[in-house]
Amino acid sequence: MLEQVIQNYLISQAKVDPGRFDNPGLLVADLGLDSLGLVEMLFEIEDRFGFQLSDPMKFQSMTFRDMVGAIEAELREHNGGDLPELDALSVSSHS
Repeated sequence: MLEQVIQNYLISQAKVDPGRFDNPGLLVADLGLDSLGLVEMLFEIEDRFGFQLSDPMKFQSMTFRDMVGAIEAELREHNGGDLPELDALSVSSHS
């Protein structure tokens, strides 16, 4: 699930407290990311999935779940309706 993949990235790379994701109304702005941190997360998604998100700064005013939904919609649009391998953002590899 894309939401879990992004959460794992934020927990490991941005040191976001995992308990914050228990709040369904969690705002992206409340993740403690500055603008650069948000852009770095989005660049990571773009790099891993090979496409560019439209208007990445729109995510700042969304809830976390709305952001995940919007990213998933763009991923599907870029991939002909399919969602690419979700482990592409995994921090650790399982060999």
